[in-house]
Amino acid sequence: MNFRRALIIGLPYFWLLVFFLAPFLIVLKISLSDTAIAQPPYTPILDLSAGWQGIKDFVGGLDLESFTWLLQDSLYINAFLSSLKIAFISTFLTFLVGFPIAYGMARAPQGIRPLLVMAIILPFWTSFLIRVYAWIGILRTEGLLNQFLLWTGLISEPLQVMNTNIAVYIGIVYSYLPFMVLPIYSTLEKMDDSLLEAAIDLGCSRLKAFWLITLPLAAPGVIAGCFLVFIPAMGEFVIPDLLGGSSTLMMGKTLWIEFFSNRDWPVASAVAIILLLTLVVPIVLFQRQLERQQEASR
Repeated sequence: MNFRRALIIGLPYFWLLVFFLAPFLIVLKISLSDTAIAQPPYTPILDLSAGWQGIKDFVGGLDLESFTWLLQDSLYINAFLSSLKIAFISTFLTFLVGFPIAYGMARAPQGIRPLLVMAIILPFWTSFLIRVYAWIGILRTEGLLNQFLLWTGLISEPLQVMNTNIAVYIGIVYSYLPFMVLPIYSTLEKMDDSLLEAAIDLGCSRLKAFWLITLPLAAPGVIAGCFLVFIPAMGEFVIPDLLGGSSTLMMGKTLWIEFFSNRDWPVASAVAIILLLTLVVPIVLFQRQLERQQEASR
């Protein structure tokens, strides 16, 4: 029995060890290496084949040149700040669009809720790349959006939407909207409607009841949805590259350029490490704070 229990508990940790920790350590090792014009394009500093002496030489000759370079070059700082800005605004816009959709799904009749959920996840049946390319045909100067606005007379000349941050926001909100809607819907669906009825009976207006009851009860789903949107948006590459053009600066594009154009793998790995820590550390701290609050409420 103890073996089965240990096996069930150990499998998720084994999965994280193989597919998360091991790649993380490989990238960390590359970030501490020296750039070289060779194959591979870096010179490892850590030589495990030399045994304990190799570890001692690694510790004694350790330098953080790649990480120091990130602080000295304004390109990486601006890319990081721009990624934060775009990811934060995109997450906020996704919440503004996704919450009413999730709320409407949760308040819909029980029989049609599965169809509404199916409609939300239906875009995932199409390739992500094809869906992003479709927005090029919509947002470009001679695209469907400008043709419609010109036909209605709302504008006199085509709008320049492509190759701007607005196009990036549209692409991210569209692509990651289901990740916001589904967690919020899952939370709102479990809400007891009698709480709202009791609040209204006690004199609360519907708006006040929504603010005091519905929104706080939906907070776990909102937080989960924000994490699910913010984390991939922070390192997004395809949407900024196709819709934002060269003027859009984000960490994902910077990583691609360093790996495949500049072939500076140590610096690119250092960027990846900092990006990962920026996303993981707040999540871990938030999870611990949530556990403390749950223990204090018991």
